[in-house]
Amino acid sequence: MSGQPVYLSPEGKAQLEAELDDLVNNKRHRLAERLHFAIKQGDLSENADYIQAKEEQAFLEGRILEVQQLLRNAIVIEMGGTEGGRVRLGSEVTVSEVGYDETETYYLVGPAEADPAKGRISHESPLGKALLGRKVGDKISVHAPGGEIEFKIEEIA
Repeated sequence: MSGQPVYLSPEGKAQLEAELDDLVNNKRHRLAERLHFAIKQGDLSENADYIQAKEEQAFLEGRILEVQQLLRNAIVIEMGGTEGGRVRLGSEVTVSEVGYDETETYYLVGPAEADPAKGRISHESPLGKALLGRKVGDKISVHAPGGEIEFKIEEIA
């Protein structure tokens, strides 16, 4: 992950910044207090509170480093719109499976923000890769576990 660009929406970057602030200024402080209290209890080799707090500290510090790295490599993408009428990172794309009337709408985002249940798919996913650079009316084929699925691009916003 080191040095690789991390594509984030403005909201995604703001969420990471808020998380980092909370981790550094709130959770780290509370954990330090717990550790201080656990150390005062005596023998650390058999102190379950101390052992658990140290494990939580390792996780917390790891997450802080991870979020800092994400933000250091962040490239904020403009959400919505197209690039010359074509799908780009940040586009909102409505597709339909060929042969069906039902449509689905997705935002193309970076992997750090991908959440298909919320309509956010990574530009590195099979569907995301197939959509990039395409325009309204194009048909794309995506390899899925159940076989090939053909989609038609209905709208790009």
